[in-house]
Amino acid sequence: MVFGPVFRRGRLDAVAAAERIGGRILEVGVGTGLSLPSYSRATRVVGIDISEPMLDKARQRVRQQRLSHVESIAVGDAENLDFANESFDVVVAQYVVTAVPHPEKALDEFVRVVRPGGEIVITSRIGAETGLRGSIEKWLMPVTSRLGWRTEFAWSRFESWAQKTPGVQLLEHRPLPPLGHFSLIRFRRLPAPPEAEPASLPVTSVECS
Repeated sequence: MVFGPVFRRGRLDAVAAAERIGGRILEVGVGTGLSLPSYSRATRVVGIDISEPMLDKARQRVRQQRLSHVESIAVGDAENLDFANESFDVVVAQYVVTAVPHPEKALDEFVRVVRPGGEIVITSRIGAETGLRGSIEKWLMPVTSRLGWRTEFAWSRFESWAQKTPGVQLLEHRPLPPLGHFSLIRFRRLPAPPEAEPASLPVTSVECS
């Protein structure tokens, strides 16, 4: 009732970004499955969350709305994904990164399970690093951390992670309305560079007598 309307624009934009790639999509932090009906039936969606009671509501939504494109709904940990390398075309994480204990570890896992050429689509709160808003966010951190999320999470953390992670390219960082406190962020896992072909040996002519 609360988060549905507040984060609706972010959910729709994240789904639209994932749909541009399509294929098999992992949604990390699927919650009660609010975004599941928005995916096209041409995709295959796997949803995970750490909360079993929320997943029960997601499963109910899948049954009631006959969401045949949803492949599975299961308990999962963003920092330790139970999937093989390169299992998905897209990883979607909506309002998750600032809520997990070790955000960079979760981001590493997203890269691991997405295929080369695939994308990681994130909606996340971006903290202000300066000014009054930045001071308020730092002051609130002890409280919000105990509630399970961070008010203070600077964009520089995403930048630093991307710079240290081979094969990751930032595609988009766009503030979301109404106030721009949340952003849509897209990374691509770059294809591996082609292996160099072995140098050909010189051809030597042999005369036969």
